[in-house]
Amino acid sequence: MDFWTEIPSLGKRDLRDLKKGIDGAFKKFSRTYGDGIEAFFDPLYFFLVRLEKLLIAAPWPLILVLVGGLAYLGSRSVKLAIGSILAFMVIGYFGMWKDMMATISLISVATIMCIAVGIPIGIIMSRYDRVQSAITPILDLMQTIPIFVYLLPVVMLLGIGRVPGLIAVCVYAVPPVIRLTNLGIRLVDKEILEAAEAFGSDYRQKLFSVQLPLALPNIFAGVNQTIMMALAMVVIASMIGVKGLGMPVLQSIQNQYLTLGLMNGLAIVALAIIFDRVSQRYGKRLQAHRYGKEHE
Repeated sequence: MDFWTEIPSLGKRDLRDLKKGIDGAFKKFSRTYGDGIEAFFDPLYFFLVRLEKLLIAAPWPLILVLVGGLAYLGSRSVKLAIGSILAFMVIGYFGMWKDMMATISLISVATIMCIAVGIPIGIIMSRYDRVQSAITPILDLMQTIPIFVYLLPVVMLLGIGRVPGLIAVCVYAVPPVIRLTNLGIRLVDKEILEAAEAFGSDYRQKLFSVQLPLALPNIFAGVNQTIMMALAMVVIASMIGVKGLGMPVLQSIQNQYLTLGLMNGLAIVALAIIFDRVSQRYGKRLQAHRYGKEHE
């Protein structure tokens, strides 16, 4: 017989009681503190909504100029800037402009939040080995646990909407920037740090004048991966009411609309390629001093 069929009924009953107890405790917690937690995230909600409305209301030529300008500033490539503008024009031509603006607003806010949270945590991890040992398993869990597992508690606490989707995106996307910030600071040459100490630099001066500038390529690689992972969450986030390019993809899956899903999926891919190429070129420019010339 199977081992598990031989477990005493008392043990099985205790296990069921434990599961019910955990479920009941979390439901009680969400009923008691759910409104307060929602109120805490209200400023984030209003910021996200206003940014989305601003991008949608902005004239499309202005958006195209901003996209081309930011792409050129980041990559110093005229071809990439023109390609970004053409990609946005094609997406708008096929009627996906509003969904694209909603997606960009979500990704932008999620990236800002991940940077604001991830870089300080990475700095603390680089300074204390015990903190690194404690946080690393948590990051492993965040990156390996199935997405739907942590969507459930977020939805139970905050309901359906933009903020739960934003939090879920951040939980999934923040580990790379934490890891690579920690790694980049730890990879700074010890001889350089010793030279800084010889000139009388304290920890704060070494961190902001030596370690962070030298670790910028690694940190920016983490930001790049965070953006890519946030874009990968667009369709999943649409399952809890987040507007954007992921919503039509979800609808096409439910109703078996091949063209609708394919077009919106390709639009997400186009955004991912643009963000990836621009951020990679910018990261290579940060490393240019190591090679003595500008990367093309």
